[in-house]
Amino acid sequence: MKCGIVDVGSNTIRLSIYHWEGQTFKLLMNKKEMAGLAGYIKNGLLSDSGILVACRVLAGFKALLRNFDIADLYVFGTASLRNIVNTEEALETIEAVTGIKVEVLSGADEAAFSFLGATVGGGAPGSGMLADVGGGSTELVAYRDGAITSGCSLPMGSLSLFTKHVSGLFPTKEERKAIRSDVKEELEKAKTAGLRCSHLTGVGGTFRAAAKLCNDLSGADPDNRIIPAGEIHALYKGLKKGDQDTLRQILRSVPDRVHTILPGLAILTAILDAYKVSTVSVSACGVREGYLLRRVMEGTSHDQ
Repeated sequence: MKCGIVDVGSNTIRLSIYHWEGQTFKLLMNKKEMAGLAGYIKNGLLSDSGILVACRVLAGFKALLRNFDIADLYVFGTASLRNIVNTEEALETIEAVTGIKVEVLSGADEAAFSFLGATVGGGAPGSGMLADVGGGSTELVAYRDGAITSGCSLPMGSLSLFTKHVSGLFPTKEERKAIRSDVKEELEKAKTAGLRCSHLTGVGGTFRAAAKLCNDLSGADPDNRIIPAGEIHALYKGLKKGDQDTLRQILRSVPDRVHTILPGLAILTAILDAYKVSTVSVSACGVREGYLLRRVMEGTSHDQ
């Protein structure tokens, strides 16, 4: 069977198309749109313009699946729709315009699905910690012997911090301090605070972008997914200093994240410091694969 799964995030809206049979699945295609929904939120409200951006992207994805003769489309929202005061209005408008029902995941479900996806992708072995840094939220999960022991969702992401604190393209020194203060405050409130973990599994676009930049700058294999914490700290330091080689590499490697990479790295480096992390493995799988397994594959097997 084939299906499409869409993650309506605060920074990107991503479509993944899978073929699945029984308990196995294969990714056929990925497509993303940099919707930047967090930039349309003011005083907790997602504006009409932001809702229509989501409608436009979702309608396009729906048409794409129709061209591929794929009828099954599952759409979920994360912090982009969870952390606003007009969630119901947004969902009703999206359904009225596109005919698509969107499920809004709780922070706990998002964390659990990210962990499940990373586990299936081989990115979260044994015991340790997982972090999923998105555009509008950050999920932290501690696990032991393949089971979650504690977890939480924090209302901070690369785009939401940029929107809240940054007036230009790159944050000033004072803006970086404000971002760092917010991140530190949220991490101190996390259920996982006080834990120590030398190895961290990273999920999400911010981790993938950081890994790509580190690999490109160091000359490592582009497919390398094991990144020393020191390289991520060095990347953040180079960007803060305005190092021209590092800035040019951003434009070559991750141009769509030129404005969010610094706030994202502020979150990443704070997590590495807080949990005394020495190495990071970046998972190829995450919340969409977890959703596929739990909501689609398990749900379908129960219905049969």
